[in-house]
Amino acid sequence: RIAREAGAFVIEDDFVRRLVHEDAGALPRPLAADDPDGVVVHVCSLTKATSPSLRVGALVARGPVLERLRAIHVVDTFFVPRPLQEAALELVGSAAWNRHLRSVSSALRIRRDTLTAALLSELPELALPHIPSGGYHLWLRLPDGTDEQAVVSAALRAGVAVAPGRPYFSAEPPAAQLRLSFAAVAGPAELTEGVRRLRTACDEALVPPGPRTPGPPLRGAS
Repeated sequence: RIAREAGAFVIEDDFVRRLVHEDAGALPRPLAADDPDGVVVHVCSLTKATSPSLRVGALVARGPVLERLRAIHVVDTFFVPRPLQEAALELVGSAAWNRHLRSVSSALRIRRDTLTAALLSELPELALPHIPSGGYHLWLRLPDGTDEQAVVSAALRAGVAVAPGRPYFSAEPPAAQLRLSFAAVAGPAELTEGVRRLRTACDEALVPPGPRTPGPPLRGAS
């Protein structure tokens, strides 16, 4: 309603819907399902739930905006390559598709719980503001005044890759944070080892400053 009254559009990026964890509740309906006025543009993708090589997504819209987007799409990319279209149709049309989604849902829940437990054990002084029921990231809040990049650099030296939080905010972030991914690992054991290495990095980067050693008196000072 607000978008309609303002003459604006709502972009609904729904890529994470197929990455829900198995202990999540019922998912809400997409905004586009309850949009009679054509102000919602719904975007989704198969890539995250399948493979980085399956670059197939979908855009759902209605009304004049659909025609404009269709024209832009034809000029910009023309069409998705036929082999990718055929592979996507065969995948989502098979009985294995729902089994695959259930397997992904279970694996993500196990990895989320493993990473959460490791963080609470190894880094109890840092905050986990939210435990998600979907997706493949945890956000770790750092102490006020922390230099995110210093922690990221220390983590790389310790052998674990994490992302600074600031680039993911469109405005000033509420606090220093790290974004931790639990998708691209071989298994839960790597997550536990990664947190152990992150503990080493935090011990290096989060050392509170000690008392300053007074320097020599300035000339002319009394």
